[in-house]
Amino acid sequence: MEVTLPLQRSPSCRTVFSERTQFRIKPFLGFLPTQSFNWKRDHVAANITYRITANFSRRRPRRISTPRSNDSTPRGFTPRTQVPTTSIQRRGQKNNEKKKGTGPSPAPEFTIPGSNTETPQLKTGSDEEEVSGVNLVVAKAEAESDGIGLEVASTSESLFDEDKISQFEETVRMPEVDERILVESKDAEGITESEEKAFVSGDVDVSVYGRVVEEKQIYTKSSDDEGGENIEKEESVEEIEISKVGNNASRETESRNETISKTVDKVESINSVDDFHKRPSVKPEGVDEGYYSISEDKKKADNFLKLKLESEEILRKEALDRLASDNFKKGHKLFYYPEIVEPDQDIEIFFNRSFSTLKFEPDVIIMGAFNDWKWKSFAINLSKTQLNGDWWSCKVYVPREAYKIDFVFYNGNDVYENNDEQDFCITVEGGMDGFDFENFLLEEKRKEQEEVMRRKAERERQVEEQRRIEAEIVESEADRAQAKEEVAKRRGMLQELLKDAVTSFVNVWHIEPTEFGANDRVRLYYNRSSGPLSHAKEIWVHGGHNHWKDGRSIVSKLIKSESKDGDWCCADVVVPDQAVVLDWVFADGPPGQAVVYDNNHLQDFHAIVPKSIPGELYWVEEEQQIYKNLQAERRLREEALRAKAEKTVRLKEETKERTLKTFLLSQKHIIYTDPIDVHAGSTVTVFYNPANTVLKGKSEIWLRCSFNRWTHRMGLLPPQKMIPIENGSHLKATVKVPLDAYMMDFVFSEREDGGIFDNKNGMDYHVPVFGGVVKEPPMHIVHIAVEMAPIAKVGGLGDVVTSLSRAVQDMNHNVDIILPKYDCLKHSNVKDLQFHKSYFWGGTEIKVWTGKVEGVSVYFLEPQNGLFWVGCIYGRANDGERFGFFCHAALEFLLQSGFHPDIIHCHDWSSAPVAWLFKEHYMHYGLSKARVVFTIHNLEFGANLIRKAMEFSDKATTVSPTYTQEVSGNSAVAPYLFKFHGILNGIDPDIWDPYNDKFLPVPYTSENVVEGKRAAKEALQERLGLEKSDLPLVGIITRLTHQKGIHLIKHAIWRTLERSGQVVLLGSAPDPRIQNDFLSLANQLHSSHGHRANLCLTYDEPLSHLIYAGADFILVPSIFEPCGLTQLTAMRYGSIPVVRKTGGLYDTVFDVDHDLERAQACGLEPNGFNFDGADGAGVDYALNRAISAWYDGREWFDSLCKRVMEQDWSWNRPALDYLELYHSARK
Repeated sequence: MEVTLPLQRSPSCRTVFSERTQFRIKPFLGFLPTQSFNWKRDHVAANITYRITANFSRRRPRRISTPRSNDSTPRGFTPRTQVPTTSIQRRGQKNNEKKKGTGPSPAPEFTIPGSNTETPQLKTGSDEEEVSGVNLVVAKAEAESDGIGLEVASTSESLFDEDKISQFEETVRMPEVDERILVESKDAEGITESEEKAFVSGDVDVSVYGRVVEEKQIYTKSSDDEGGENIEKEESVEEIEISKVGNNASRETESRNETISKTVDKVESINSVDDFHKRPSVKPEGVDEGYYSISEDKKKADNFLKLKLESEEILRKEALDRLASDNFKKGHKLFYYPEIVEPDQDIEIFFNRSFSTLKFEPDVIIMGAFNDWKWKSFAINLSKTQLNGDWWSCKVYVPREAYKIDFVFYNGNDVYENNDEQDFCITVEGGMDGFDFENFLLEEKRKEQEEVMRRKAERERQVEEQRRIEAEIVESEADRAQAKEEVAKRRGMLQELLKDAVTSFVNVWHIEPTEFGANDRVRLYYNRSSGPLSHAKEIWVHGGHNHWKDGRSIVSKLIKSESKDGDWCCADVVVPDQAVVLDWVFADGPPGQAVVYDNNHLQDFHAIVPKSIPGELYWVEEEQQIYKNLQAERRLREEALRAKAEKTVRLKEETKERTLKTFLLSQKHIIYTDPIDVHAGSTVTVFYNPANTVLKGKSEIWLRCSFNRWTHRMGLLPPQKMIPIENGSHLKATVKVPLDAYMMDFVFSEREDGGIFDNKNGMDYHVPVFGGVVKEPPMHIVHIAVEMAPIAKVGGLGDVVTSLSRAVQDMNHNVDIILPKYDCLKHSNVKDLQFHKSYFWGGTEIKVWTGKVEGVSVYFLEPQNGLFWVGCIYGRANDGERFGFFCHAALEFLLQSGFHPDIIHCHDWSSAPVAWLFKEHYMHYGLSKARVVFTIHNLEFGANLIRKAMEFSDKATTVSPTYTQEVSGNSAVAPYLFKFHGILNGIDPDIWDPYNDKFLPVPYTSENVVEGKRAAKEALQERLGLEKSDLPLVGIITRLTHQKGIHLIKHAIWRTLERSGQVVLLGSAPDPRIQNDFLSLANQLHSSHGHRANLCLTYDEPLSHLIYAGADFILVPSIFEPCGLTQLTAMRYGSIPVVRKTGGLYDTVFDVDHDLERAQACGLEPNGFNFDGADGAGVDYALNRAISAWYDGREWFDSLCKRVMEQDWSWNRPALDYLELYHSARK
């Protein structure tokens, strides 16, 4: 039985006694031994056993006691790499009775924290029985034990005789050998060394199962003690389990005894610690007493490590031999070592080639991955082993994230061993499970996405920086060129000046001195008798410089000259700064009083300033100065533009965030979450109020939830019974949101197994999730329409098509528009227009053009039969035929081009045929993926076509919830109310933006709305010739039709004038009779109230912007209005809407006196004035209150303007509603 002693100094055992004896060994624990072993030994020729006990005695008082946690590292401690321990699975165990007199009672067993392995008991059998196992347990050492004893007991029986072997457990401190032994200075306070645990075993079929727990011990040097040291110990607990297995104990006894003899020889070859302590110490030079050289201690550490590794290798080989033998007998194709596989370790996989399809193949390769083939694939060549049988092996590292190893074997070509198509797998213990791993993958994906985004942002930053540098170079060159041009211009002007300029004119004028420069005082002489001023009582000079560049800068009265004969007079003047040429005339009085002039026959007088004529160096310097000025001015402009652009983006983002929050809270009366902003990976509480749904009064409510539009990998979560909250009608339930969620999905039911459901009329409830690693996959939406702003716009339809497309595209979906290519198209608003392809349908060639309009991709269809070469959009007798052909051609284009859209969206009667043509001709012939959404913009036109489109569409909408109710009784709509929804239109915040509006004198936001609107009102009054006074101004921007309430408009004009207000109207009438009627009204108002009223009966885009900004109120008294955009635009500019309660006007304008609750239910505040009737009394009720509010409370009125500006009436909210509708159509 080979023994490895856990000593830092090698002990020597010089005498082997044949009788039972006891002697002491002092182990070296630190640099001077102060503790001892008791070694009790019996020795016989054939059979021996060992019992090792630990008892540390005579502990010296501690000099230093520093509290420290068990796992802390003492000062001066240098850790070494831990030697890996071998762990293999225990074999079956047998219970054995304890025999009397076999030895002391075992110490209590100690289990390593965190280990799920039970401590096996020692089991022995007779010579004829198979030995199932031997267990050695090292339990916790007592702090005040008596010492360490090694007892060798003699026996005449077999080593495995059940009557002679006792189970034993002992506490042994085993110092860990540090590969770096530190030598400290003489006055060092202490030296710490790691401790290593070792055990003694015989050369038998032994397997070690368990793991070693490191111990640490602190040794503190003390100059007062005999050995120069006091010892401070920090003890830990460890457990060693040794299981011995043999098929025939008596047959193996001889080999075991031989191994024991070898071990004793090894022990005898090592100097005993006791002798080492007794003999004189050889102290190296320069090292204080009590310390040893590094090389000597390193040698001892190497010796110990070598013995330990040899012992472990023996145990490993024996375990592998046993496993190979057992698995070969059972016909198993593979085994692995260690048998309990844990993460973050190397394992060996052994494969028996002879049992597989690879038995005749020269090469064996393992190909695998981890966690159901999802993580870190590998391929490794196997090597032939020395084990009995055709065993091949390789090492595989098990990563920390693994919970399973999946693999197959093959020959590197086409022959595989895949466990009968089941693949091989090994379970990894103590690591992640499948759910944890999925979350780990998601987290890794999140990190990868963040890194991708970081790199993308960095690339964009670099590209932007490069663009800025290139632009700077271009702009700098332009500034340089402009500076050169300016200098050349100035030189040319100077040359022109010098042509007419002289130093004097004989007998008319001259200057003294003849050499002078800028800022010099000179005397100008004039002969009054030489011109028309000969009889003037006074002579004045009116002068300037450089061709009167700065106007008149010289004025002086001339006096009689005493120094010259004749009729000469003179005046002293100062030459202006930067003057190169002086310009002047003579007059008979000062400016404003002169009548007669001498202006040199209309040529004026000119004189050169001799000392100011610039040289070449002057022009070089002048060019450089101009260049610097141009650069400074340009940078100021660019910085202002940059700051403005950044503020615009910030305002848009803030508006979007507010709108999203409003959207989430808009259904709070039914459902909301806490927190409102749901983030992936968090736990949220879902609140539901059945009192406002079809589940009102039900005794139980069950939540059914999933994620990602019901497509999440986890599927539908188990139904949850919701519990009531205190003091409210809401119920609640908690939901864990996975990391790969982008949307929460809900429906509610009255029972766990179903019953009545609340699914929001087929739309389901959805709450967006932020921060997930998976983004919502984009949909492909195709609009087929006959209008599009600004290239082919007649009414609001064109605005909706463009703005809705942009808003949905901004939410990361793919949008295309198919439009007829009219010959009246505004091509200037189409970017990158180019020919795309041609195709044939209905016997006609159709050319397709592509381009970008407002950032949206557009396909223009141009049939060669001339249907759209008529100079207009509407108004032809065959409009139905023209647009019917276009609808069929658009669907044919999608089919022939291989498009597979998710949604085909058609609008109004003009593209209504798309709905039934798709269902009848294309749904089952190549476009099966698509769903049709139809929007009614105005039911007044094409009712029959709209009725058929309602029948065939999957979902239908109109442009406001109230208009949906108003038309619900119409025969075209009534049968299809189950799929009919009202979604408000919005306005384009980029087109209607007072902060970036080029038609306004002062840009403004809600922060400076008062100043901005004041400046706009003054500009509007000036342009239209109105009195510039602070009066309430009512604006009207409309088409003059009966639908728009023209009789109410007339009444409101007169009522405003009666209240001393101003009124401005912009609009025209398609009906000539109405147009003429308003022309007469305009003339009448011009005569009677020209300073307070102006009617512009035409369309003027810049003026419309100025009216929206300059007006205090915008009047919209429509008889019916499906949605209306005028009131929305007015609020965008801070003007207060005064409207009739109909359609979209009612849905967007909340009366400040009556609609507080209705506004709050929509997440808004009151924002205007409204009225019910369609007569003058109704108009007066709203308009009088509005004007009175302006007169009586300007501070309150200004705050109302600020409030309406901050409300979001863009397409942010409608786009969210349309996306919900699109998803609902696809379900």
